[in-house]
Amino acid sequence: MNSHHPWKFFCAGGFNQVRLDTGADLANLDQLDQKLWVALACPTTGLEFDTKTLALIDTDKDGRIRAPEIIGATKWATSCLKNPDDLLKGSTSLPLSAINDATPEGKQLLSSARQILTNLGKKDADSITIEDTTDTAKIFVQTRFNGDGIIPPEAAADQAMQAIISDIIACVGAEPDRSGKPGLSADKARTFFTEAQLFSDWWKLAETDTAILPLDGSTETAASAFKAVKDKIEDYFTRCRLAAFDPRAIAALNREEKEYLAFAAKDLTLTSTEIAGFPLAQVAAGKALPLQEGINPAWADAMAKFEAAIVKPILNGKNAITESDWTTIRSKFTAYEAWSAAKKGAVVEKLGIKRVREILAGKAQEEITALIAKDKALEPEANAIAAVDRLVRYHRDLFKLLNNFVSFRDFYRRKDKAIFQAGTLYLDQRSCELCLPVEDAARHALMAGLAGTYLAYCDCARKATGEKMQIVAAFTDGDSDNLMVGRNGIFYDRKGRDWDATISKIVDNPISIRQAFWSPYKKFVRAIEEQIAKRAAAADASSSDKLAQAAANMSRADVIAEKNKAAEPKKVDVGTVAAMGVAVGAIGGAAASLATGIFRLPMWQMPLVFIGIILLISLPSMIIAWLKLRKRNLGPILDANAWAVNARAKMNIPFGASLTQVATYPKEVHLGRMADPFADKKSPWPKVVVAALILLFAYTILNRMGYIYQWTKGRLGEPTQAQLESAAKAPAATDAAKTADAPAKPAETPAKAPEAPK
Repeated sequence: MNSHHPWKFFCAGGFNQVRLDTGADLANLDQLDQKLWVALACPTTGLEFDTKTLALIDTDKDGRIRAPEIIGATKWATSCLKNPDDLLKGSTSLPLSAINDATPEGKQLLSSARQILTNLGKKDADSITIEDTTDTAKIFVQTRFNGDGIIPPEAAADQAMQAIISDIIACVGAEPDRSGKPGLSADKARTFFTEAQLFSDWWKLAETDTAILPLDGSTETAASAFKAVKDKIEDYFTRCRLAAFDPRAIAALNREEKEYLAFAAKDLTLTSTEIAGFPLAQVAAGKALPLQEGINPAWADAMAKFEAAIVKPILNGKNAITESDWTTIRSKFTAYEAWSAAKKGAVVEKLGIKRVREILAGKAQEEITALIAKDKALEPEANAIAAVDRLVRYHRDLFKLLNNFVSFRDFYRRKDKAIFQAGTLYLDQRSCELCLPVEDAARHALMAGLAGTYLAYCDCARKATGEKMQIVAAFTDGDSDNLMVGRNGIFYDRKGRDWDATISKIVDNPISIRQAFWSPYKKFVRAIEEQIAKRAAAADASSSDKLAQAAANMSRADVIAEKNKAAEPKKVDVGTVAAMGVAVGAIGGAAASLATGIFRLPMWQMPLVFIGIILLISLPSMIIAWLKLRKRNLGPILDANAWAVNARAKMNIPFGASLTQVATYPKEVHLGRMADPFADKKSPWPKVVVAALILLFAYTILNRMGYIYQWTKGRLGEPTQAQLESAAKAPAATDAAKTADAPAKPAETPAKAPEAPK
């Protein structure tokens, strides 16, 4: 890091971030190595931040804020203030005395700020606010020129010029000026005068060629009437020529009776398309077209206009026209149609040729150009007024943006919400504060799933207003047992508005170590429940089938009885039964051996064995969860929202737990002991079983220690080794004592040997 400025860092969430504590830190932000920035880019939408401020920082208007634009905005803001520390206050009010008037730009800013306050009737105010600079309509409402190069009609001094500007705006459209009034820009003015000249030249062709306007001033009206019936009259005379060619076609050309029947039953009007599609008049070979009697009702009005505007002045008011007359009429409008097709300057046609030429004849173009130039000359002053608005907004918002871009101080300090946090989701007795808006949940999840966080995507709606949006919420504490697609909750946005929220997609990841500890047991219980449910369903289906079969068999009992007599008795598969017995015995033996082995251990080792068994089951799940939880990263969640997170924004276990609050009862709450009238009836058997297990455990321990044998004087229980040795020594000692205490007996006289026979 090549920097002479002393930077300070803080650690939060498991990684180090830069501290921005002084105005000097902001002024030297360009010296901070960008590898140490938490983010390098963020979008200008979807953030809880002033959109106009973001638009001012986004100088290239690409919808993204990047590090160079942040540096540029910070450099400019610190240079415009006497004390850059003022930016740390985040105040909506900028004191005029804080503006650095030691530079030409600062002087212009101060002058413009005072001009704004003067225009608003606050000449003596010593500070300016965002409300003052936002309403440009009020700032410029009393001025004829505001430096934007757009002039409203009021910019002209005389009413005649004001009327011309209004006519031009009516033709080419208006552009709003800084005061919000509709005005005329230089480009729009050039467009009008170019189109006006083309329109005038186009009319000159008609004025110099009599063939173009055969009926002089009424030609345009006559041409409109001619165009309305031209195709239909052509159709009529074409049908008449076909009838002359082959009389057999007359019936078909006049449409058959069955075609009338198709719509005769409907409610008809003279403008019905079915009627308009029939011939203009009855067709016959060489027949003239009647103008009054026998005309298709759908075309009666159009033909009446045709007769009044064309037939009367050209053919002296005939009641019917022949095909030759039609050719004459058609030739009268050939030149007009060609001229009309080549029309130029249609943009200004609504003013009429007389008004257009009146505007062109005067000095309107020169005067309008001069007015626009006069307005444009004030651009520096007007831009300075816009710069005041920019400075006031930076004075309020820039420091907050830096603490959500260069570092994530707001997010990790947990005092203020970060600008990317959209609100709070309440669901499943929890409140989740890490909620972001998303546009496409499926696409967002592809990247956000790498964050190692349990994510719930929710569809949110406000039925009262019809508003809809999608959010993603991170669950970082509790468990996921009761979270599933379709569950409903309430989402509160940053404005405090409530939305109905429904889970539409889940990205499953560990939530807590506690959940991981109980996870194997819950899975085991769930598996048992599923197996029981499957077996119960299968048994129910089998029972239903047997009942149905029994009902069916009752109607043919005799036949079944005969078959049963003839059928051989089924043999029991002894091998299968034996195998099942061996399996059950092996399982029981293993359980008994395990229990025996445990109970043979010394008493102080037994709790350790149980703890070891629990750890053997739960420890792998806990280790996996711990490894994932320590890698939990905010970056992929933000990257999926078009951020460019430049750091490993960890969410370690303690910090993650602070983002999701689990429901707890207040300390002062008093839980009454009111009996639940709908509580499940308590069975004594669980207590009996627990008591029996405790007694059995106590008996086993006492038996191992020899107390049962001692208390029952050997009638029950097993003696310990010491008791066996003591019992063996006791009889020997008793015998020795008896021998010592007995009187001495006289020696027995040996028996006399029998004499030998003589």
